[in-house]
Amino acid sequence: MATTTTRHSELVGSLVQLMHVLQDLYAETSRPLGLTPQQAHLLCVLLAGPQGMTDLSRIMSIERSSLTSMVDRLERRALLARNPHPTDRRASQIALTPDGHALAAEAHTAFTDRVEALTTGLSAKTRETLTAAVTHITA
Repeated sequence: MATTTTRHSELVGSLVQLMHVLQDLYAETSRPLGLTPQQAHLLCVLLAGPQGMTDLSRIMSIERSSLTSMVDRLERRALLARNPHPTDRRASQIALTPDGHALAAEAHTAFTDRVEALTTGLSAKTRETLTAAVTHITA
């Protein structure tokens, strides 16, 4: 019988391996769209609506200076726009342009389709258990 430490190590190892698989999928699906994985992530985050730079920096876990450079590049490609914040004259909201929205939706669909393909062999019960576990971990 495995010890608790061994079982936890197996779980941690499996989660780390899953993270790498998902990161690789994100890279594979973003590259054909002319995006880095981080750029695709930013566009997909903005599908939920405009965000301020501070919130985006926190959501994406990157330094604000790195985020600013990324926003600058995507703004030059006309995928993002900086709009005035409705209540703070000093701040701006980052929003998708129509082209950015279309590309973000394409990136999101490409990624989720690939993840869906990975999970098609799982039973309904396994999907339910996995969903509950991941929800608990990420909540």
